[in-house]
Amino acid sequence: MDEYNRFVDWEKMDVAVQSQDPKELSCTEFQELKQLARQGYWAKNHSLRAKVYHKLINNIPCRTVTPDANVYRDIVVKIIGKRSSSSLPLPEFVDNSLVPTYCLNAEGIGAVRKIILCVANQFPDISFCPALPSVTALLLHYSRDEAECFEKVCRILACNDPSKRLIDQTFLAFESSCMTFGDLVNKYCQAAHKLMVAVSEDVLEVYSDWQRWLFGELPMVYIARVFDVFLVEGYKVLYRVALALLKFFHKVRAGQPMESDNIQQDIRSFVRDIAKSVTPERLLEKAFAIRLFSRKEIQLLQMANEKALQQKGITVKQKRQNVHLAVHAENFKSEIVSVKEMRDIWSWIPERFALCQPLLLFTTLEHGCSLNRFYSHSEGHEPTLLLIKTTAKEVCGAFLSTDWSERRRGGNKLSFFGTGECFVFRLQPEVERYEWVIIKHPELAMSVSEPENHASGSSSTLSSSSIPADPSDRLSPFLSARHFNLPSKTASMFMAGSSECIIIGGGDGQALYLDADLNHGRTSHCDTFNNQPLCSESFQISVLEVWGFRD
Repeated sequence: MDEYNRFVDWEKMDVAVQSQDPKELSCTEFQELKQLARQGYWAKNHSLRAKVYHKLINNIPCRTVTPDANVYRDIVVKIIGKRSSSSLPLPEFVDNSLVPTYCLNAEGIGAVRKIILCVANQFPDISFCPALPSVTALLLHYSRDEAECFEKVCRILACNDPSKRLIDQTFLAFESSCMTFGDLVNKYCQAAHKLMVAVSEDVLEVYSDWQRWLFGELPMVYIARVFDVFLVEGYKVLYRVALALLKFFHKVRAGQPMESDNIQQDIRSFVRDIAKSVTPERLLEKAFAIRLFSRKEIQLLQMANEKALQQKGITVKQKRQNVHLAVHAENFKSEIVSVKEMRDIWSWIPERFALCQPLLLFTTLEHGCSLNRFYSHSEGHEPTLLLIKTTAKEVCGAFLSTDWSERRRGGNKLSFFGTGECFVFRLQPEVERYEWVIIKHPELAMSVSEPENHASGSSSTLSSSSIPADPSDRLSPFLSARHFNLPSKTASMFMAGSSECIIIGGGDGQALYLDADLNHGRTSHCDTFNNQPLCSESFQISVLEVWGFRD
């Protein structure tokens, strides 16, 4: 352990990691390495962890010319000069990030700043990298000198494997990761998301903190365990752990008053003091218990979010920029929902579409109760939002990810289409959102052999279309049916339309049917999911609106 203790203040370190357990690591198979990392095989031995990090980072595929330890020795004096390392200014791209000390001694704390400045000199293309101080401070623990730590950091930054994403280095990548995290929270932490919506004016601002929770607030022993697995499995691990942190925050704080008026500060405080409520082992156990989407699906969502930001011209950090554009009260008018209710709906939709403003496409009050006019005003828009108010004052609706023109693919047959981002919801008398049944209960997909079983028997004459291929320029490639290993007859059953009716179904056993005159509708409800019906089984429509998304 002597060769790796130069920068460590051992009085501050957990006694457990000072173990002299003479373990060695000889495995090279990914699956075995993955299990050992998750189990914390090298977590109790400082020297062994250093050797494992060295091996894992050396195996990262990098650019042909990647700065190494010798480069650091050549440039450090020229860049730092005679300035005191403790007062060195950090480059702008770290965005005033926390520089965690992680039980480093005074020499180590100063070395972190020196290394970051030298990294900035060698990587002029980095424009935004708030995780860098934390990663550097952590790796310094497991390096024999500054030059070795510099080389480790450079190899992580210079990774050129397109399938192995490690650290965000541009604002576009960072912001799209925040949006992706928001989308994942919306899917996997609905109770916590509901709390965020209730107490925060800007949900994305809260979720933009997700990397800070990990690379800044999380104590040393926790982030080291996360980093163990991150080096083996990649970026997806970070999403998992951040989701687990949010779940624990909601569980521990449920029913308790917020410690401050700022939910961001409350979450940061919880993460800093996480040792009071959760062990590192329990945190990782929770993280890996989440049945997260595949790496490929997450990459698709990330790409879609990046594309949405680029189309909005949001590629660099700007002062006082609110990326998450809430529904503008002065420009919004609906006969069905209030501004607040529309903002609640906006908090449910995928983050890349929440960048847009609502645009009224069709309303029965202005365009009449014609299904043909409904189609003509709605087609060409993707996604759309359907809102319905009944004569009994019930309010429900659906987020529909696919253009209504897709209905023509089935010819004269009534055929289903749509993606897993579709959902139905109720606003009055109570607020409730219903996920697509196959996503929330994937085991049902394998047991359903006929389309009529999926929609509670009410659509027994329906036939399912083949899955359409999505054009590459769509903003909604994520969660299309082809990304799920599902039977074709159940894979895309969410929305359907013909000249005679509209059917929207699948949300936790809920299905909505609208007649051609757009005056009457009915619902079906599957008791399997123990949910309240979307609205009355049979109802009369008072007002129906269709909203699009305007840049």
